Amino acid sequence: MHRIVFLDRDTVAPAVTIRRPSFPHEWVEYGRTQADEVIGRAADATIIINNKVDLRAETLARLPQLQLIAIAATGTDCVDKQAAADRGIPTVNIRGYAKATVPEHSFALLLALARSIVPYRQEVLAGEWQKAGQFCFFSNPIVDLSGKRLGLVGAGVLGNQVAEIARAFGMEVVLYDPAAKPGQAGIVSLDELIETSDVISLHCPLTNETRGMLDLAAFRRMKRRPIIINTARGGLIVEEDLEVALDEGLVSAAGLDVTLPEPPPLDSAFMRLARRSNVICTPHVAWASTEAQQALVDQLIDNIENFVAGNPTNVVAPD
Repeated sequence: MHRIVFLDRDTVAPAVTIRRPSFPHEWVEYGRTQADEVIGRAADATIIINNKVDLRAETLARLPQLQLIAIAATGTDCVDKQAAADRGIPTVNIRGYAKATVPEHSFALLLALARSIVPYRQEVLAGEWQKAGQFCFFSNPIVDLSGKRLGLVGAGVLGNQVAEIARAFGMEVVLYDPAAKPGQAGIVSLDELIETSDVISLHCPLTNETRGMLDLAAFRRMKRRPIIINTARGGLIVEEDLEVALDEGLVSAAGLDVTLPEPPPLDSAFMRLARRSNVICTPHVAWASTEAQQALVDQLIDNIENFVAGNPTNVVAPD
């Protein structure tokens, strides 16, 4: 009988119902698990469900019964997948569940920033409208998205869904993706995207290639003072460099849903950015609509059942 241990159940909203697998099993779940607690909690587990807990080679070596790592998310950078594969342990993830929620959140951030929604709301509450003494006032810039160029880093499901929304707003869309086919329509080099985009939105995984891809050197090449949107992974942006870029006017605004580590320290660059009027920070919730979370856990259990039935799905290759 399989022993299934969910290491961080609190990463899924409590109102979301997780059905139990159809095969005989023991189910154990913990709200949160620190990396040094994994072995004590999952020593006899045959299946681990994990979202963000680090599973490195030294930990995997001490889990002799483990047969499957089922990630309750798309990102798998929390797992040493090569070490797992070397031990014959597949890692499976969730795919396609966030094709509405992440693009919608990305555009919510973009629209709010382009039209200065948050600072105008704050000024209304502070009585600035009354002080203006007329039907409106102009303390913050407002720009239309129509006619602007949106550069998308990542041409997968999420990037293409954002592109579809953007075109409905009358935006020109270009994409960069290292995995894209040469000559594919709408695909440009990363240099061209950085240098010519009015908005840059990130929808790619965190890898050795993409880590820190938006640093000060990249910001200094941005000719159109773009709005930066990141609903992918925090490590894609060097946040201290983003502070400098905002100070120097190299970028006009930023919407950030992710950072490293999560949650961020109170004295971190992310928290300093969050206090700026032209930055909106949200706590890694772009993925978390009620509908998306239900689709995620349903697919999670499907992945586990398919593995036990001998037909594994959504297996992630080692980096």
